[in-house]
Amino acid sequence: MSGFGGLRRRLGTAAAQSRWSGLAALVRRRPWAVTALAALVLAALGLGAAGGLALGGEGGTDGGGGAASATAGAGSGSGTSTPGAASADAGFARDMAVHHQQAVEMSFIVRDRTGNADVRRLAYDIAQTQANQRGMLLGWLDLWGLPKVSTDPPMTWMGMGQSTPGRDGALMPGMATNAELDRLRTANGKQAEILYLQLMTAHHRGGIHMAQACAASCTVSVEKRLAQGMVTGQQSEIDTMAGMLKERGAKAKK
Repeated sequence: MSGFGGLRRRLGTAAAQSRWSGLAALVRRRPWAVTALAALVLAALGLGAAGGLALGGEGGTDGGGGAASATAGAGSGSGTSTPGAASADAGFARDMAVHHQQAVEMSFIVRDRTGNADVRRLAYDIAQTQANQRGMLLGWLDLWGLPKVSTDPPMTWMGMGQSTPGRDGALMPGMATNAELDRLRTANGKQAEILYLQLMTAHHRGGIHMAQACAASCTVSVEKRLAQGMVTGQQSEIDTMAGMLKERGAKAKK
């Protein structure tokens, strides 16, 4: 029995590694194009959350049902006109795509710095979900014929363009600095786990603030639903990470 149990553990580890490898390949191969195409296909088929097809994380932890329902109506906003380049819809799509990219990066970093199954599982869920959501956001910008970058400072659409100086690579509130990312890259084991959980908690707080602004100000209904799903999902993950930090004798930074 012990031999069989060891085989199962090895197979489980191999399966987990395969999922990480597949996700890494997806992220490298212009993920926004793949996810945007999936959204268009689902929209054409009239499928969404009711059809049981979700584009969220492995455990559905980040974004809740928002990612699953963000499929139809992005082109027209369910009767509204196509958003302009200076709109909240476009600003949120651009800024959150950048914000999400760093979350994916941090999750891949911690994967290689710890063998803890719980932290690696959380990191996988965050990386997969936010890569998918990022794909939707960039895909919508393509559908709207809008640029993926702007000459305006980040969060200008929220009236906060002058309050985000981009300190050491942290372009928006909650984002980790370059120095913090370097620390994560060199940390190991419990130290890496604590740092990742602290950085991701701050990252989620900043993301929630931005998503709440879109839920209140965006006009495209499917994007508003995705934003609200981010609020719900990321708050749930913050609560989970608080418990994980407590288990390690640490807590989130203020």
